[in-house]
Amino acid sequence: MTRTLRFATPADAPGIAAIYAPIVRESAISFEVDPPTVEEIGKRVESTLRFYPWLICAAGGSVEGYAYASQHRSRAAYQWSADVSVYIHESCRGRGIGRALYAALLDLLRMQGLFNAYAGITLPNAASVGLHEAVGFVPLGVYRAVGFKLGRWHDVGWWELPLLSRGDRLPAAPVAQSTLAAGGAIDGVLASGERLLER
Repeated sequence: MTRTLRFATPADAPGIAAIYAPIVRESAISFEVDPPTVEEIGKRVESTLRFYPWLICAAGGSVEGYAYASQHRSRAAYQWSADVSVYIHESCRGRGIGRALYAALLDLLRMQGLFNAYAGITLPNAASVGLHEAVGFVPLGVYRAVGFKLGRWHDVGWWELPLLSRGDRLPAAPVAQSTLAAGGAIDGVLASGERLLER
């Protein structure tokens, strides 16, 4: 079955929910306690896409995984940094989907003019740490016992990936992904990610 990478739409919310809800209910990977409704996920997709990319890996009409970026912090000096997340359906893990999604997502962030990507990982999570380090993230530090879920306290490790070379001059403001020209470079980024799925 052919897998493709594309931008998510609110119509993908049921497939996204099918991946995310068990993670929320059964693990501390997400610090949400109650799974968001399909309607809420649709709103999140729509809101995210106003500025940041939200990508899915689809096969035969099913969502097998997704990755998205979000605001790192709200104050103006943080605008060149983003947080990133990736989630893969339990039955599809270990097939390179996370690496393909991240390859495309990170390239899109570079096109937007973002300089730094950050990922928070509830510990322990060897698979997630392995994925992030495989695509170039390096560890920064750990928030000790920062969240309480499922009857105990959890640490969250933070990883960073520089996206663009930094200088001392004021960089141009990042642009919304929704304003990037469709076709051309964007199609190339998605196609490059898809090639990782073919290996």
